[in-house]
Amino acid sequence: MKLKFFLFALFSFIATTQAQNTGTVSGKIIEKSNKTPISYATVSIKDNGKVVSGVNTDDNGDFTIKNLARKSYTIEIQYIGFRKYIGSVILSDNKKMATFNVSLEEEATQLKGVNVVAERSTIEQKIDRKVINVGKDLTTAGASASDIMNNIPSVNVDQDGKLSLRGNENVRVLIDGRPTNLDPAQLLKQIPSTSIKKIELITNPSAKYNPEGMSGIINIVLHKNANTGFNGTYSGGITFGQTAKYNQSLDLNYKTGKVNFFGNAGNNFGTHFNDGFIKKTDKSITQDLDISNEDDSYLYKVGMDYLINDHNTLSFYTTQNKATGLGFVNTNIDYVNSADDILNMYQKSRYQGPNKTGTYNLAYKHIFKKEGHTLDFEGNYSDTEETQNASFDTETTKTDNTSSSIVYNDFINDERKLGTFNIDYVNPLNEKTTLEAGAEARITRTENNYTTNNPIVTDKVVNYTYDTDIYSAYLTFGQKFKKLSYQLGARFESYNVAANLNNGSKKFDDDYITLYPSAYLTYNLNEKNTLQLSYSRRVDRPSLEQTKPIREFSTPLVTSFGNQELRPQFTNSVEVNYTKTFEKGSFTTGVFVRSINDQIGRILRPDPSDLNGNKQILTFANYDHNTAYGFEVSLNYKITKWWDIQPSIDFSSIDQDGVVFLANGTSKNNPVTVAAFNGRMNSNFKANKRLSFLLFGFYRGAVDGVQNNSHEMYKMDIGSRYTLLDNKMNISLRFNDVFNTMKYAFDTQYPYPQSGQFTWESQTVYLGLTYNFGGGKIKNLQRKQREDNTNKGGGGMF
Repeated sequence: MKLKFFLFALFSFIATTQAQNTGTVSGKIIEKSNKTPISYATVSIKDNGKVVSGVNTDDNGDFTIKNLARKSYTIEIQYIGFRKYIGSVILSDNKKMATFNVSLEEEATQLKGVNVVAERSTIEQKIDRKVINVGKDLTTAGASASDIMNNIPSVNVDQDGKLSLRGNENVRVLIDGRPTNLDPAQLLKQIPSTSIKKIELITNPSAKYNPEGMSGIINIVLHKNANTGFNGTYSGGITFGQTAKYNQSLDLNYKTGKVNFFGNAGNNFGTHFNDGFIKKTDKSITQDLDISNEDDSYLYKVGMDYLINDHNTLSFYTTQNKATGLGFVNTNIDYVNSADDILNMYQKSRYQGPNKTGTYNLAYKHIFKKEGHTLDFEGNYSDTEETQNASFDTETTKTDNTSSSIVYNDFINDERKLGTFNIDYVNPLNEKTTLEAGAEARITRTENNYTTNNPIVTDKVVNYTYDTDIYSAYLTFGQKFKKLSYQLGARFESYNVAANLNNGSKKFDDDYITLYPSAYLTYNLNEKNTLQLSYSRRVDRPSLEQTKPIREFSTPLVTSFGNQELRPQFTNSVEVNYTKTFEKGSFTTGVFVRSINDQIGRILRPDPSDLNGNKQILTFANYDHNTAYGFEVSLNYKITKWWDIQPSIDFSSIDQDGVVFLANGTSKNNPVTVAAFNGRMNSNFKANKRLSFLLFGFYRGAVDGVQNNSHEMYKMDIGSRYTLLDNKMNISLRFNDVFNTMKYAFDTQYPYPQSGQFTWESQTVYLGLTYNFGGGKIKNLQRKQREDNTNKGGGGMF
């Protein structure tokens, strides 16, 4: 008993002595702008760079750190969205307590509202991507994301809204870095241009990213506020063409304490027109098409971020896309001077059906004490249903003036479910070395049902399923020195696909494990000049649109189907990029070489069911090995205080050996060199602080391809912007395609000699208004970015 008492007394004496020989640091942390306390700011005490103690401030911004040895320390105070404070602490026998009352200054402030957009877009070259920060000059290009894409360097949009990067359509399109079940061409038409914060072009993605996309990834990042209090932005616009089209969007945000709520709603509606013809010269048959689409689409995004503490964040959001479309395609086929016994054929077709997609995302982020040390978990689920009711009324007049008609209906229902689960880990081993690792599971299930009462179709009911399972893990290791930095990575992936037509009447399965390596080497010649060399191995897998044996669209002479037996295409890509920054702007240029196996491309072949040799089937096939190379150059330069320019050019050439079909149904290889040149010039003129003007020119050179030859395209736009109400309101006016020169024209010899041209409402006037309200400090919560995994090329003429 005496021994226990003695030990207790001894330990109490030691503890008291240690307390008497230690010191205390305390204080209060407030915001510099409004003097309000900052809760949950991180206060760290460091000794020679190592953290010896630390706490978070309480609800009143106060903190106390006790039991510190009496010596010199460094104190660091951090909070998201504020500049870090670093100071010195000296504890001694004469100074046992130190008090720090610190006012933190915001890293960025919005004094005039939220989503303050720069006058002009800027281009930033990062280690693995080119970032276009969207300015007012781009948002005035049109109502939707699809409208502004042709203004982006290296990006093209065809008459159907299909995207291509560096002349190649095999490109992944992401929204906020995450996959979507909707076809990108359709989705981009639903996103208001004013909702876009930046566009990222990832032309040679590292192993950290999914390996899909031969020409790379286009990631569209939407605005998301995280400002204290309540704030938002309203945008509305009207496009004048053959008829008026309307768009509007509303972004709202409310942040209080640890919780941030955000939401976005956008709507586009109106009727779009597209006219064209296809002329078959061997028989003097001309097919005229008159196309109109009445579209009404909605996009909603609602979510919240919960800051559990300074090291743990929980986030959730849901995005809902809903669209109703009514399309009319009137086809008039003139057989004059043809050897056939048909004089004329006229078809009225009507396509109607809603589609909807619901996406649900849950994410958890843990930030370790070491700066840059993070762990992320994320689950994403997307469910899409597309329905199409189509009716066809075809009247045929023969040379003897007798006529007949066929009336039938089609019904298509597509359901797609996509589940993705990720874990990502980042550990900066030291100031120069970073290790990243992660794993992903992606499961896709699709079911497609088709029914018809078309009398000439054999299969009246078709059921098609296309399911994929992808499991992958990646590892990257990088080091950064004074002038040199590098990153090496590898991604291991298990891929399985199972396609099933009509409950097993025709099956297709593929299962393989593949390694996708990547490497980056960056050398900073000095602060203003950077060189980069990169390599990656990529893959493009067939998408549902490219494989399903169900008609996508149909005219009396052309029907579009998928190819169930398409193989993936693999690409090895090498790039060299150079970036120079100077006082008045920046200059970027790069060259690339790609080696491609089994490239997926479109083909036209004769319809074997047509004995007259007039009908064609539009489908997909794998080309043989080919090699591509190219370069791009872009400049962002401010000539004077009132005038800046952003010219860019890109060129790509592909040596292809593709398959073409002849009129007799046989096929042959057709080796060609496909060359594509694009040029853009964006010029902004600032008349005064409120009024500015813009001039945009675009040129796309002719392209001689495997299947057909596309003719050149060009246009010029002019516009103006006016700001008022202390920059809270912005009014935009843009006249697109001033001389009405944009059109898509082509000619081909396969499978028949033919030519054609399509024109759409390229000449339009767009009037838009944006109004910002609310304001506050930006305290953004970082989230991971995901990407899609299939080749989205589908669709056709409409």
